[in-house]
Amino acid sequence: MGKLLFFLFIKPLSYLPFPILYRISDFFYLVIFYGIKYRQKVVFENIKNAFPEKTEAEIKTIAKGFYSHFCDLIIEAIKMFSISEEGLKKHCKILNPELMEAYAAQGKSLIIPAGHYNNWEMAATASNQQIPHQSIGIYAPLKNEFINEQIRKSRARFGLELLPKKEVKAGFQKDKNRLTAVLFGADQSPTLARTAYWTTFLNQETGVMIGSEKYAKQYDYPVVFGKVTKVKRGYYEFEFIPLEDNPKETSFGEITEKHTRLLESIIIENPQYWLWSHKRWKRKKPV
Repeated sequence: MGKLLFFLFIKPLSYLPFPILYRISDFFYLVIFYGIKYRQKVVFENIKNAFPEKTEAEIKTIAKGFYSHFCDLIIEAIKMFSISEEGLKKHCKILNPELMEAYAAQGKSLIIPAGHYNNWEMAATASNQQIPHQSIGIYAPLKNEFINEQIRKSRARFGLELLPKKEVKAGFQKDKNRLTAVLFGADQSPTLARTAYWTTFLNQETGVMIGSEKYAKQYDYPVVFGKVTKVKRGYYEFEFIPLEDNPKETSFGEITEKHTRLLESIIIENPQYWLWSHKRWKRKKPV
């Protein structure tokens, strides 16, 4: 079924120009928001809890903006299967590659925590073309092996390496003598509540995974936040923001607090671009 879906629908769609794809996205939005109402209970509850001061009308506006953007992400993910290298650079530009070049000149590998905000996947894929480090994205493999392999091959066309979550520890050890920039999705719900760092995020008690901090301290890799900004429909900018150059000198939770606070401020400024359909707060703090 996966092969049939890919070769008859997904791959042919990827060759269509962006303007036509966005018309399809607009149709998807109507179906998903007004028709099947995909995860609306989760989305509205998350937004209400994050912004208790907002009116019902304001919450609905954020939700509708999210669903419209979410449909664009689906379309843009499909486009990635056939987009050219130049096309990718055009649609996602690194704003300050000189920062990465400065770290590379010192022989320093990097940890890059980021959020599921704007088109984080396009930014990760585009990064390897535009920085001196080898970009590595940590991911959870899909259950459908065929689709998972097609996605992996698509991202690998531009040099991004994908590291399965279960192989992260071994991956860092293997690459300790290689110049790398490892991207972490730092806003996912932790697998285990007891191993998370607990703080307040978007007005709620939240467990945050500590992987980016853990490996930064273990290998003494500087931490640089990856901020993705939507310039206009289909066009993004990826900016690197230094958070900590001396991770071994920090106390537990300090780095995690820094990237959590930064992501929170970014979301508050333009909340419609965050992944509100994610069950971010399904874990509760152990008592």
